[in-house]
Amino acid sequence: MTASTASTSAQERQRQHVLDRYHVVDSLPATVYDDLVQVAAALCGTPIAVVSLIDRDRQWFKARLGLEDHETTRDTAVCDHAIRQPDELLEIQDLSEDARFNQFPIVTGDLKARFYAGMPLVTGDGEALGTVCVVDTQPRRLSGQQKASLRSLARVTMALLDAHRAQHEAHAMAALQADTPSQGATKASTAGAAPAATGPAYAVAIIELQGMADAARRLGDRALERQLQGMAPEFDACVKPELGDHVSRVTDSAEYIALLHGDGLEARVQALRTAAQKSGQREGLSLLVGAATATPGEAMHLVYLRAEENLSQQKDAAAGERAAA
Repeated sequence: MTASTASTSAQERQRQHVLDRYHVVDSLPATVYDDLVQVAAALCGTPIAVVSLIDRDRQWFKARLGLEDHETTRDTAVCDHAIRQPDELLEIQDLSEDARFNQFPIVTGDLKARFYAGMPLVTGDGEALGTVCVVDTQPRRLSGQQKASLRSLARVTMALLDAHRAQHEAHAMAALQADTPSQGATKASTAGAAPAATGPAYAVAIIELQGMADAARRLGDRALERQLQGMAPEFDACVKPELGDHVSRVTDSAEYIALLHGDGLEARVQALRTAAQKSGQREGLSLLVGAATATPGEAMHLVYLRAEENLSQQKDAAAGERAAA
């Protein structure tokens, strides 16, 4: 691997881990995003509009109009090319005449797409997560006003994603602080508060269902919810309430979060990993566990972010296994 390739790979891992922190890929449908693609199609006069997110090996649609599929492979996603220039709107007047795209299924298949325009969804730190894009079956170009409108919609979409991330993080921190630890175990009283440097050791573990939206379509919302609720006792059995441990469901998500105290933290984290694997196999679901142990004086919020980073690494490994299979 050359230095340039290694740098590109590291940048992509960073971009992917930022996307993971938004907890939006594989989330359930939301009306506001459906409304956005309706507006994008109306403003640009196209039959197809999408809010796409570029995941490790796929393009996943948070909202779509005029398409049946919920995702595509990443290597056949025009939006994957769009995010490579985060500040620019990518417009392709005729996909069939562009050597980069003329063999993509969206062009050669039943849809026979010809026109594409996509504006990247860019975080405040400059990471491009996906696009708001429009597609037509006829070659064309957008007017200046339509381009400006698509850029505006991308900014609005990014603001919604930022709000979703902030809300999820607030719910996760509330779940971490759901119970008061017993027998002298201490816990931060606010999201950003740091435990005393001499306080007892603790760890944060995140248990996350993979492919929630697909599971909900396959099983139905109620059946999936029953399965998720049924896992709670198995996770509870892995922790020690007498030390102040607890496992709580993160509101409005397919995620549990555990706060663990005292000695033997790694053994309890491993027990949660084993329980998640067994529960997933039994229910036909996939769950991953990310965890981090606090350093002396470290704020709980920072420990949570490191647990999220570890969860992203688990997803990297799972993607690598899929690629090797």
